[in-house]
This record gives sequence, C-alpha cells and structure tokens, in this order.
Amino acid sequence: MSYQSTLEFNTFGRGSRDITAAVADVVTRSGIRCGLAHVFVQHTSCSLLITENADPDVRHDLETIIRRLVPDGDPAYHHDTEGPDDMAAHARAMLTSTFVTVPVGDGRLMLGTWQGIYLWEHRVAEHRRNVVVTVMGD
Repeated sequence: MSYQSTLEFNTFGRGSRDITAAVADVVTRSGIRCGLAHVFVQHTSCSLLITENADPDVRHDLETIIRRLVPDGDPAYHHDTEGPDDMAAHARAMLTSTFVTVPVGDGRLMLGTWQGIYLWEHRVAEHRRNVVVTVMGD
C-alpha cells in the first residue's frame, strides 16, 4: 500500500524550518502502520535534513559550516543568473540532500528523541517550496 501527498512551505530566506509535524500528519492520514516515509523536496536550491530538534544552535552552526564551505558570490562561479547566492545554493543542496527516508512504526515516524525533519533553504530570499511525502508499507 502507498500514499502520497505534496506539502507546500514558505521559507523565510536562508535557514531551516521544522517540517516534522506536517510530515507526521501525512503519515497519520496514510493509515500505514509499518513501512517507510520518503520525503523529497522538488527544488535544486534547498535541501532536507534530519538533525537536532532541541537546540537551535545546532542548525545555526550547520549554516555557519556550509557558509564557509560554499560562499556566496565566489568569482570562480559562472552561474549567477539569480544573484550571488544562486550557484552557492545549488552547491549546498548537492552537498546535503534533497530527500530523507524515515521508518514508520505503529503509524508514526520513528524518529529519535532529539531528531526533527527540516527544510533547509539555501537562498537568501523567501521561496515557496514543494515537498513530496510518499508513505509505503502496510
């Protein structure tokens, strides 16, 4: 059995947004008790991650690390159609991930105590992002 839903989120520019509750709601609506929830973002300049959900400093520090690895406006970049953060956002998405998969048990996401699912916006400006959640199992 499978169930699929597309969620829409507004981002507030660069940074992460907790989408755990919205994904969990899709799992509940699916009626699937045991299986997998596959979460996929349909964009090339943002990503998904599972990380610490208690201390926001973790996500701040992750942003600091990725900013050092992939700076905006590097003169070596050729692609800058949408501004100095354009190519950096694509590289950040490539270095992180556009999907996560989480086990489903007893009809709920089997995340650890301190885990949450986050949409990580890599662009400076606000964007509307689509996230496809596919739940498969019994």
